[in-house]
Amino acid sequence: MQTVTRNSTFGTGRIAVFFVAVAALSMAYACGSDGMDQPQSPTELPTSDPDPRCDSGITVPDGLCARIYHQGVGAARHLAVAANGDVFVAIRNQGGQRGGVVALRDTDGDGRADQTQAWGEDGGSGIALGDGRLYFATNTGVLRYPLAAGSLTPSGPPETIVSGLPADRNHASKSIALHPDGSLFVGIGSPSNACQTIPRTAGSPGKEPCGELITRAGIWRFATDRLDQSQSDGERFSTGVRNAGAIALHPETGELYSVIHGRDQLRELWPAFYSPGDGSEKPSEEFALIEEGSDFGWPYCYHDPSNNTKVLAPEYGGDGVEVGRCADADMPAIGLPAHWAPNALAFTTGGSLPEPYRNGAFVAFHGSWNRTPFQAGYNVVWIPFEGHAPTGEWSVFADGFAGGEISRSIQADHRPTGVAVGPDGSVYVSDSLGGRIWKITAE
Repeated sequence: MQTVTRNSTFGTGRIAVFFVAVAALSMAYACGSDGMDQPQSPTELPTSDPDPRCDSGITVPDGLCARIYHQGVGAARHLAVAANGDVFVAIRNQGGQRGGVVALRDTDGDGRADQTQAWGEDGGSGIALGDGRLYFATNTGVLRYPLAAGSLTPSGPPETIVSGLPADRNHASKSIALHPDGSLFVGIGSPSNACQTIPRTAGSPGKEPCGELITRAGIWRFATDRLDQSQSDGERFSTGVRNAGAIALHPETGELYSVIHGRDQLRELWPAFYSPGDGSEKPSEEFALIEEGSDFGWPYCYHDPSNNTKVLAPEYGGDGVEVGRCADADMPAIGLPAHWAPNALAFTTGGSLPEPYRNGAFVAFHGSWNRTPFQAGYNVVWIPFEGHAPTGEWSVFADGFAGGEISRSIQADHRPTGVAVGPDGSVYVSDSLGGRIWKITAE
């Protein structure tokens, strides 16, 4: 029998998280891009699910089994897995319910959580474990909870690492990655689509320069040995990154990677330059190595997957072909399909999964809202590495979350939002609608 409790040690008056599906609220939280000749055709993978316990409703490659680890924890975002296999889920505020953290444990080894603890001061998205502590990113800051090994709940109140981060308009959620050297990386998304004078308005020019880049559309680095920092206490590590919803460190090299949300509405806002197909298939979602000082060009530039080029945005005088100042913008390692909305990234360098899933990265795609005639994404993609570098290939690893062909995002059954790899190599995936958690293992 499943044990479900809510820890009320810290703070009072919090409303309990409801562990129910809330698919009707999905549209309110659809994120923009948040197409082309395919940048590279994804590999078609055979699927099977012969084990009757593999009753997850999603498809995975032969030799793997996807189980429902938990039926629903609320508005789930990112995931972190402890060394003992406990799963910690970031829960955002949604529908009048306050989020926080939900901790899950499988005590009998059947691949399903049977202990659940819910706690926290506020909802959020980013989550990370390190040095006996849990880091949790709200929309405006990062908290740190003391968490003893083997515990599902913190042993004391949180410390504030950074507060006062901007969260107005678009892309309020914060992603985080914790480096062993004590650095904390925080993705801060842009407040707009393309920094237009009048947002999302046909023909409206872009602001020059784009003042949003001062505090948004980049990745910031903070120290973890200082408390109560503001954004100015950190440093802008990378800029021109429209929304780094998915960031992670390579576990062996310590290099920072991100899958960057591309912009929206090329066709709708600039029909003289773009066909309906262009609107669905451009620009790329960019899988990129993030180096200190890098600039990926937003809002002035976007990645065109048809010719693997950074192209000048129409808001800044582009015509869909001209490169101009974008010749100097940093390039992605891989251009992934447009508008799929990459929301989480997790690396693996071993584990129990069969080859070829032992050296590379998993990306959770939340799914599109602005492709025609049908939406796409709503899956988990595998990006193989050779040594410490991506091969340039990719394939769909887990699919079927949407429940079928859909024309609007609100029709999706589930939307993958978080992905994490456990110590044994198992892959966990979260759903932002009702909070279903899947566990994918070798059969």
